[in-house]
Amino acid sequence: MIKELKMILKDQGVMLFFLILPLAYPILYSWIYNNEFAREVPVAVIDYSHTARSREFIHKVDASPDVRVAYYCQDMAEAKEKIGEGEAFGIINIPHDFDKKIGRMEQAHVSVYCDMSYMLNYKAILMTANNVSLDMGAEIQKYRYNNKTQREDEVSTAPLLYEEVSIFNTTGGYGNFILPGVLVLIIQQALLLGVGMITGTERETRFTRYIPHEGGSILMRTLQILGSKTLAYMSIFFVMTGWTTLIVPDLFGFVSLIHLSDWLLFFLPYLMACTFFAIIFSGLIHYRESVMLVVVFMSVPLLFLSGLSWPQSAIPGAWQGLASLFPSTYGIRGFLRMSSMGAVLGDVKSECISLWIQVVVYGIAAIFVVRRRVKIGIRHKDLFIKTDEDDNR
Repeated sequence: MIKELKMILKDQGVMLFFLILPLAYPILYSWIYNNEFAREVPVAVIDYSHTARSREFIHKVDASPDVRVAYYCQDMAEAKEKIGEGEAFGIINIPHDFDKKIGRMEQAHVSVYCDMSYMLNYKAILMTANNVSLDMGAEIQKYRYNNKTQREDEVSTAPLLYEEVSIFNTTGGYGNFILPGVLVLIIQQALLLGVGMITGTERETRFTRYIPHEGGSILMRTLQILGSKTLAYMSIFFVMTGWTTLIVPDLFGFVSLIHLSDWLLFFLPYLMACTFFAIIFSGLIHYRESVMLVVVFMSVPLLFLSGLSWPQSAIPGAWQGLASLFPSTYGIRGFLRMSSMGAVLGDVKSECISLWIQVVVYGIAAIFVVRRRVKIGIRHKDLFIKTDEDDNR
């Protein structure tokens, strides 16, 4: 284990993935998502009505915290140009008969066009326009009913009173929604990158460090190598996981309801499964540089397959089967429930069992992978000795 740690500390590339990446990436992502909401989203307004009511509607939209009226356009063509140039993310179109229909006690319409490429901007524009229309509608109702008391105004404008309470993600923010999954995925990807780079270096030296000591058996050397690697990687990543999943959310004020004992019991199988999976996965890596291309390509698909950004029940069975091969799938699902919903270990029992199954299956597979590398090291040692004897002759 000590030799493995020394080798990690001497390799700058591995240090980058084992230490710098888990330390820096959570800070970067948390800082990016810390605002949680899109504020002051610029919109373009087309006011064909030019009345006091249309100006009131525009003023209320501009006064909201989420939307800013950035441009007053003469027609739709000019407004579309602002969208195309990226200077606005939505259009609010008030028609000619807006005030006239309200005066006739008819239903008026306001058209809202949103740039759907940014979901947070779309939500901010649509919700703001909807809230302003409801607010103005309530004021119009008060005027028409000609009520005598404030209580009559409340009953006539809101006969069915409701209260919206956000469960779990109490802020309703994007950071609390996406960050738990990203933090857990970072751990797995950092292990895949670092172990893949280590294996690439060992492959270049024909696994000579795997050769058993004089009189040692292949099986004992295999277990020794696998055990030393597992202990070395987990000793580093238990600290990195604590930093990533416990300290960083607390620093940035994200929701964190996880208990320390549950955290320890849950992340023990997760880190073991990730370690064994990384050792197996590293068998596909022939050069140090190759691991970057493969792992970075996998990151976004793994986040989607976990069921974080798309409902798990809506994912086709074949893709769910593929997702079950990766420890991050169960790690993200379990940690999300424990951190954001306050679940205890018993509530994520299925995820824990799945992770322990992966520990057993991937652990056995890792034994065969390391055993093959021990044999490669022995074979190249014998080949080297035979070649040296031929040269001496």
